[in-house]
Amino acid sequence: MSDILIGKGDVPVQLLGKYGNRHGLVAGATGTGKSVSLMVMAEGFSRMGVPVFMADVKGDIAGLAMAGSMNDRIASRVQQIGMSDYRNEASPVVFWDLYGKLGHPIRTTVSEMGPHLFARILELNDTQGGVLDIAFKLADDDGLLLLDLEDLRALLNYVTEHKSEISQKYGLVSPTSVAAIQRALLQLEQDGGEEFFGEPALDLNDLMRQDMSGHGIINLLVADLLILKPRLYSSFLLWLLSELFERLPEVGDLEQPKLVFIFDEAHLLFDDCPPSLQQRIEQVVRLIRSKGVGVYFCSQNPDDVPDVILGQLGNRIQHALRAYTPRDQKAVKTAAETFVPNPKLDVAKVISELAVGEALVSMLLDKGIPMPVERAYICPPRCRMGAITPEERMAVRNRSPVGGKYDTPINRESAYEKLNQRATQNTAPDTSPGTNAPAPKVAPEQPSKLDDFLWGSKRRQGAVEAAAKSMTRTMASGVGRQILRGVLGSLFGGKR
Repeated sequence: MSDILIGKGDVPVQLLGKYGNRHGLVAGATGTGKSVSLMVMAEGFSRMGVPVFMADVKGDIAGLAMAGSMNDRIASRVQQIGMSDYRNEASPVVFWDLYGKLGHPIRTTVSEMGPHLFARILELNDTQGGVLDIAFKLADDDGLLLLDLEDLRALLNYVTEHKSEISQKYGLVSPTSVAAIQRALLQLEQDGGEEFFGEPALDLNDLMRQDMSGHGIINLLVADLLILKPRLYSSFLLWLLSELFERLPEVGDLEQPKLVFIFDEAHLLFDDCPPSLQQRIEQVVRLIRSKGVGVYFCSQNPDDVPDVILGQLGNRIQHALRAYTPRDQKAVKTAAETFVPNPKLDVAKVISELAVGEALVSMLLDKGIPMPVERAYICPPRCRMGAITPEERMAVRNRSPVGGKYDTPINRESAYEKLNQRATQNTAPDTSPGTNAPAPKVAPEQPSKLDDFLWGSKRRQGAVEAAAKSMTRTMASGVGRQILRGVLGSLFGGKR
């Protein structure tokens, strides 16, 4: 099979496999059926043998892993469209999760992410981003591996301690900027981003697998929690897209794509996007099709995607838009103007009238020419339309071909360990022959009775305070801190 049946209006509408790398857009208001269209596309590419990577923002896309069940409504739609080969079946699915809870951990290293995307994740200003650039350059020059956030924090501490010589060689380093970066790192850790950085890092080849029957594996990123951190979500997917662009060879136009990348909630990619980064996105989208990768954006309004990128999206599925506000009315007009006109349709009017499961569809025909827009009933997916149970998810994860590779983290020697070794060597006393031996330690003078009478209680209190503060720093749990507060209150006469 080299084509995907998307739906049927007056004529069947198909996405041709040889134009699957020409990118696409699925748009529409919430609840109009975008998720079903994404499932139909993902299933179709999988049966074609094309691997898919997509985010599961609401948890319902996970139904791809389970066979659906026939009911009267589906049977009616199958007959209406004429799907003679329709049968309920599951697709091969691998679950991924940046937090490692509902799927295999998906990691990259700090070095692979790079300073520019890292600055976006941390929401740094230009000055702070420049300091981060210097830190990464220093790590490259000194051969320091930046694998996880612990490495980056150690490097920033080193930059602060040696700011004078680093400023002379690389440019001015402000301790204030370094402190701001460290605070942003702390926030990233609290958001759970620490799990994302480390090893084993993701091997892109593991996203481009087929199962034993030749179906492309659908890689689902569990994103119901990740979507609450929009900068981390969008920056991760942009990093992944950039890695594919940089590492895959040029292949030109193929009979079918090597990989399809579906970017849900696409507006998050462009919100508050610096011009330089948007130019990078435009470049990647424009050129990555020659690497055999198709990129499909999913969002509520077509104008969520910049015009330069929108013009690169040849395959379109437009679900209903509701023109309640001036912005909605503008979005309806924009969507209508992007389609090749159909004399039978008033597109601007029809967009507001579409029922759930209907869409305006335009796909690329032979020679890459877009077809006139067609009002079509979308095909029902073969999988389950809805969430799966934790037991079903665990069963899918247990038979995954890549679980043994990623489920156990690795912590090898990197910048943190090397910088600690340098600090230890710099502070160790020199005991080599010919050097002056360190002065012998002198036992402290025993306090006299008068000293004890005048100062002893304060000394004891100072010793107790120092010990108590040390205990406080080493107690990690909230319960431990509560116990210590009670103990300290009794020691120092405070209220418990």
